[in-house]
Amino acid sequence: MPTKATKRTARVKPGQREEETLRVLISHKRIRERVRQMAQDIRRDFPNEPIHLVGVLKGSILFLADLARELGGEVSFDFISVSSYGKGMDSTGEVKMNKDLDVSIEGRSVLVVEDILDTGLTLKYLLRLFEERKPKHLRVAVLLDKVERRIADVKADYTGFVIPNEFVVGYGLDYDERYRNLPDVCVVRLGPRGKTKIEA
Repeated sequence: MPTKATKRTARVKPGQREEETLRVLISHKRIRERVRQMAQDIRRDFPNEPIHLVGVLKGSILFLADLARELGGEVSFDFISVSSYGKGMDSTGEVKMNKDLDVSIEGRSVLVVEDILDTGLTLKYLLRLFEERKPKHLRVAVLLDKVERRIADVKADYTGFVIPNEFVVGYGLDYDERYRNLPDVCVVRLGPRGKTKIEA
């Protein structure tokens, strides 16, 4: 018979600390099903075209990998890194380029792949940057859309899930670089009455 301590340890997620609790918001099974549907929608719009996926580091990596496998056909990757979050839960409201693309997107069918769309400031910055580089097509796929957080007038062409204004981790999303490896998307809470909502 396992002890209570053993049972409690088994429930702890990778990277979880004693003062943090996690609640599954979207299971990995639901994510896989939705990503498959999104890939079908994208291929319906671009049935025979090579698609150039631009992942926004670091949060999009798992989503991009699964989406690419479901897309089939000719697919290429590139990555860009920008930052708009500080160390904690709140956005700084400013977007800074950390790593640019490695190859030109001129004349290509480009799909920007984002883990989450909230204020829209990052996506607005990226779309303006990419439009100047003259792609043939420019579309956006996001796994999560936090609509009530929107500041910039932008939207995704392909959306996985609309979620409430809570701080989420897992499936590529982090809190202080932890939890990216969780298979599910979870709400993280700090302490028994801890903060989960993102403040404007």
